[in-house]
Amino acid sequence: MKYRIVAVQQPFDLNDVCRGDGFLFVRNNAGHAARGIAAQCSGDNVSDLLSSLQQAPVSLPGSPLAFGLVPFLPTSPATFFVPHATFSIHEDGSRTLTLIGETDNDLDDNAVSRAINEALTPVAVSAVAGSYSVSPATPINTYLSAVTAARDAVRRGDIQKAVIARDIDVTSETPFNIHGVLLRLRSSFGSRYRCCIDKMIRASPELLVQVDGRTVRSQPLAGTAPRTGDPDTDARLAADLIASTKTQIEHRVVIDMVHDTLLPHCSYLDWEAEPSIVTVANVQHLGTAIEGALAEPVPNVLQLVRALCPTPALGGSPSREAIDLIVQHEGFERGNYGGAVGWVDASGNGTFAVTIRCAELNADRTRARLFAGGGIVAESEPLAELAETQAKFQAMLSALIRP
Repeated sequence: MKYRIVAVQQPFDLNDVCRGDGFLFVRNNAGHAARGIAAQCSGDNVSDLLSSLQQAPVSLPGSPLAFGLVPFLPTSPATFFVPHATFSIHEDGSRTLTLIGETDNDLDDNAVSRAINEALTPVAVSAVAGSYSVSPATPINTYLSAVTAARDAVRRGDIQKAVIARDIDVTSETPFNIHGVLLRLRSSFGSRYRCCIDKMIRASPELLVQVDGRTVRSQPLAGTAPRTGDPDTDARLAADLIASTKTQIEHRVVIDMVHDTLLPHCSYLDWEAEPSIVTVANVQHLGTAIEGALAEPVPNVLQLVRALCPTPALGGSPSREAIDLIVQHEGFERGNYGGAVGWVDASGNGTFAVTIRCAELNADRTRARLFAGGGIVAESEPLAELAETQAKFQAMLSALIRP
């Protein structure tokens, strides 16, 4: 296959390019959206596939990219999609189209014009109200028992931390309008990583890892408090979050693991001395920004994704023992929840966010499966953890449900 990169003069909205049947990975106003599938492959093969693409002589400099889902379990295969047409808005505000085809005719000026016209043709988004039902997919008692088992394992000294999650089903009388959901997520979570890949939509606040040349970045999150909309109350809750011994322990475990995993690949690695508050629409987290310079040979971003995923913020510590406990007690298969979602290009650059605040849709898009969890340590109380998951569910529920 061949690829061609061209400048796009017309302004466009990445959400409108994706609509409800394409691909999206965007934060603020920069990112990528795509339509069509030129190839699909595993995570083991995506780098070779991207490198095998031949650049057309009339192409601008740059690399094709693939969107991917990395599952929670390290032993599960990742899935990547190389789109037919990828529209990008870069950090400097420039806009490009990357077109992939089999022949020169697939990449000529007429093909470019067709791809642009198809992607940028306005599509109306309806605001039709509907009826919905929300119910636990896994029994709540199963979740409470899993929290208790994890807490007791920490108290015995078997593990330092385990993240216990639960899932709910949201069923609609009519198919969910994914384009509309993405626009609503933009309104509430514009500064976070908003994604749509293979029937998974999400608004993740957590950067797992980003590689840009030799620069590597991460921003692990651990520890959560609600937001009420009242500035004074939210400030008090944020202060309590920072002062909480339970939260600081939970956060420190995550930071140490990310730091220790990235450090061998870096000539230097720096991080915030104290965690800061990261706010999203309905909750606030403790977060620590990490940045460094990668040493030669510079690793592909996928090497770092696999080394980091799942972090203790979604699995636990020690990782293998925590994952074993999760599989034994949680009562459902996470699949892609708790893994990573993002993109990688032929040069090994890319950005991956943690797959949280997400919904997994069935084939006809009438049912969405939502996930939420929290880190369990010795001081955890099951009912308080249940309340935390209820707060976390609200982000995606408010985007899905239109009464």
